[in-house]
Amino acid sequence: MINRQRIKQLNDLPDNQSGEYVLYWMQASQRAEYNHALEYAILLGNHFKKPILVNFSFIADFPQANLRHFKFMIDGLKETFSKLRRRGMGVICKVGNPVDSVIELCEDAVCLITDRGYLNVQRDWRKRISAAITCRATQVESDVVVPVEIASFKEEYTAGTFRPRISRHIDEFLVPLEEQNVEIRSPIELIPNLDSLLNKIPLDRSVNPSLEYIGGISRAKSFLKDFIENKLSDYENRSNDPNANCISELSPYLHFGQISPLQIALEVQQSGIDSRVFLEQLIIRRELSINFCYYNRSYDQFDSILPEWAEKTLETHSSDPREYVYSLKEFENTQTHQKYWNAAQIQMVTTGKMHNYMRMYWAKKILEWSENPQKAYEIALYLNNKYELDGRDPNGYAGVAWCFGKHDRAWKERPVFGKVRYMNANGLRRKFDIEKYAEKFSRDIV
Repeated sequence: MINRQRIKQLNDLPDNQSGEYVLYWMQASQRAEYNHALEYAILLGNHFKKPILVNFSFIADFPQANLRHFKFMIDGLKETFSKLRRRGMGVICKVGNPVDSVIELCEDAVCLITDRGYLNVQRDWRKRISAAITCRATQVESDVVVPVEIASFKEEYTAGTFRPRISRHIDEFLVPLEEQNVEIRSPIELIPNLDSLLNKIPLDRSVNPSLEYIGGISRAKSFLKDFIENKLSDYENRSNDPNANCISELSPYLHFGQISPLQIALEVQQSGIDSRVFLEQLIIRRELSINFCYYNRSYDQFDSILPEWAEKTLETHSSDPREYVYSLKEFENTQTHQKYWNAAQIQMVTTGKMHNYMRMYWAKKILEWSENPQKAYEIALYLNNKYELDGRDPNGYAGVAWCFGKHDRAWKERPVFGKVRYMNANGLRRKFDIEKYAEKFSRDIV
């Protein structure tokens, strides 16, 4: 059964009993398994004795997305569409604004089911669609362990304030999702050749696809299996060492909804290995980021994201002399004086992912080496969103904001940073072999 607290009706309309199908608009949860929204659509389809039609819109102008992101997404969609068809559902994939295609398909639908997104553009799509159609629209939260309003009713200050609120609900929602059989099969299959589509549509092609990370549920499961078998037992002690590679590698797959955080958490728990530190990151920290973006609609605006102490201290020190000041172009092209920072930038540009410990250091140095905090934030967010496969989502926005004081506390005051947490190269040397890391990512950007 699906916990009713995951389900939210988006309009006050009844089902269209004469409709031809139950429509599932797939957007954030791009997978055919462990997907609460999809299973709810199947439940309704079986109830109404109607087939399921899944619609996905390929949005070439999605904000800040480029060829790297689209290639990863399409690799995942190939698997997803194939499994949807094997399970007996119809699939229609279109290019263009999802609002128009979903509204059109709702004309013949019994009802509309969709998953949930937390960014402004995703929330706006759902609002516009639910107001324009003539049948019931329902949203089913599928990409968190604990639904966002259940976890907390407001924007939380830190993980320390959020943890006790969400923790009391985790056991209630950390339960397996049963996969249902589709009783009325659909013959509809309108899926373009996705490789050909990728080559034809107008999109930002300035960033090459990642050769290290290939999209899809099978690859995500392979990473998860390897993590549980070979890394989880060492995660607490070695996850902050980029050379150890003792991490799950799952953040790109979570970003595109290609794997469920619930499925990850359950498999990790079932391993019998102590997973508390990992689950802190997967559930507490990740869903704190979602809490931030859901309750703060200005999550990408520097003037609206920081706690008062961080805002004041950065303003006080905004005119402090900087030993180095770099432009966006110089940062992007790894033209700083420090090989450690340059190596982190090269890892991100070439692979589509940066180790999280280095990403914290990377953003802290942008703050230190930019003309002011506002400019530093803009540069860090731009580069993170452009090159990271897991950028442009709540984790990305909260992660960059953290480097400027979000979800943190005041520390010892110093130039430029004020009371915002400081990181330096000596800290890297104490943590791990930074020279080895720098050597690995010392090649020029092609």
